[in-house]
Amino acid sequence: QVQLVESGGGLVQAGGSLRLSCVASGRTFGNYRMGWFRQAPGKEREFVAAISRLGSRTNYSDSVSGRFTISRDNAKNTISLQMNSLKPDDTALYYCAAGALGIWPRIQYDYWGQGTQVTVSS
Repeated sequence: QVQLVESGGGLVQAGGSLRLSCVASGRTFGNYRMGWFRQAPGKEREFVAAISRLGSRTNYSDSVSGRFTISRDNAKNTISLQMNSLKPDDTALYYCAAGALGIWPRIQYDYWGQGTQVTVSS
């Protein structure tokens, strides 16, 4: 069982930056691929970014590629999402997720956090 807790959300002006963090419980964090997803009001949840177990591979959605960076620190059971050049369309509830199965980059995510709200004002 893995428990995930996100933090770092908030209100920021367009063009600004935020850094989200997700801390995982348990001693097997390194066994999991990790990802970030987001869901805006009235929209379906969408993939944002993913990172492999050792952090050697990353994958991004087209909408955030070049602006967001995912990273992980296995010693601290933590992943982060550095978000730069934020746009009002980035406004959403951001979730982190963990998955052990699947063929990269199609990860089967089994555990989800509660989310942290990001609001970008124009």
